[in-house]
Amino acid sequence: MAAPVNVWDYELLAEQKLDANAHAYFAGGAGDEVTLRDNLAAFERRRLRPRVLVDVSSVTTETTVLGTDVALPILIAPLALQRMAHPDGELATARAAAAAGTIMCLSTAATARPAEVAAAAPGAPRWFQVYVFADRSQTEDLIAEAVANEFSALVLTVDTPHLGRRERDIRIDFEIPEHLTVAGDIFGGHFDTGLSWRDLEWLAGYDLPVVVKGILTAEDARLACEHGAAAIVVSNHGGRQLDGVSSSLDALEEVVAAVDGRAEVLLDGGVRRGTDALKALALGARSVLIGRAMLWGLAAAGEQGVVHVLELLRNEVELGLALLGCASPSDVTRAHAT
Repeated sequence: MAAPVNVWDYELLAEQKLDANAHAYFAGGAGDEVTLRDNLAAFERRRLRPRVLVDVSSVTTETTVLGTDVALPILIAPLALQRMAHPDGELATARAAAAAGTIMCLSTAATARPAEVAAAAPGAPRWFQVYVFADRSQTEDLIAEAVANEFSALVLTVDTPHLGRRERDIRIDFEIPEHLTVAGDIFGGHFDTGLSWRDLEWLAGYDLPVVVKGILTAEDARLACEHGAAAIVVSNHGGRQLDGVSSSLDALEEVVAAVDGRAEVLLDGGVRRGTDALKALALGARSVLIGRAMLWGLAAAGEQGVVHVLELLRNEVELGLALLGCASPSDVTRAHAT
């Protein structure tokens, strides 16, 4: 195959590289995978509305997220078991995110500890994703390590009191390879199923911004703001939890309206193009996060694969901004998409 020119090319390369066990885990969704497919289809349904004869002689893709400068409005979503895709796993992703000038969010179920990731990309911005276990000391130990290593936000994933029924995994009898160690074991089924909005206040006690990931409704968006969320990620967990829910993009406007400027709104799920990011920005997102798009680059070519995926997406955002008639992400408004 010729050198990849987009994320879709990297997906094909990754499928060739990954064994069946790993590919089922990374590619699959819950149930009939209706939501998994709809995350992608939602971007196809939306249309951009370009404005012409606008001065785009100087275009930048730079923006800020929670006060952190980023080189493009695309962050790295938390994604588990990255060493199952490539031996360097999360360390490669951290270095790539740093090189691209964006934020990496490290999964609780990473195959590298927070301290290792911090050492791999010193000085780079990074967030830590939080799953809350029934034995809360496991969660507290990981958060303490993240705080000690200058992670700058805690991302509470709220759509996972139980793991979704992922039938590709069931069919292949998915197993974590024996040589891998997971920082936080999310596969034992020991989540704190009593987790409530009060627990946002517990997380806020670490004096870091709390990002609530997994919101799809106006009602929960309002509750997140009332309980101190600094940002919300509109997300259906990549179609891996409750099948049949809205695509992330279709839920975005409802959440943005409910938040009404009280917190930043981000989105993940289905982003494969720079123009996808622009559609999300037009519908009110501050930024998007990529999971599978990054993972395909990692599986295909390690750190350089992730670097190239981010470079391709940044170039697509830059060109898209110019053709949309916008000099920067902050110029993209609701008038730019339908």
